[in-house]
Amino acid sequence: MDIALLNTRITIQKASVTADKIGNRKNGWTDYYSCAATVSGEASSSVGSEKDAAGTTVDHSDISFTVRWCNAVSQVDSVGYRILFGSGIYNILAVDHMSFKKKSIKFRCKKEVRS
Repeated sequence: MDIALLNTRITIQKASVTADKIGNRKNGWTDYYSCAATVSGEASSSVGSEKDAAGTTVDHSDISFTVRWCNAVSQVDSVGYRILFGSGIYNILAVDHMSFKKKSIKFRCKKEVRS
């Protein structure tokens, strides 16, 4: 893996449940890990990623992030984690361990629709 390609900083967040002082539980997100990544698929998907739905324009960006392998990143799955990149929130659709060689991990993501 060419280290020069890891030119973008991403933050991986983990789903968490917090309780206040009287015991009410609330779902939230906490920062889990921050690292350098290679971003791919953004330029090609931005051309045709917007669609009209019910009179509004909705962005459906698909993007992939490739990061170096480490123990913390190897624990990330597609259920309880998400990725912050720039001003967007991306839900993880699939995790590719790149033939389990312990060199890199690729996350295929979709931009979260926020209303």
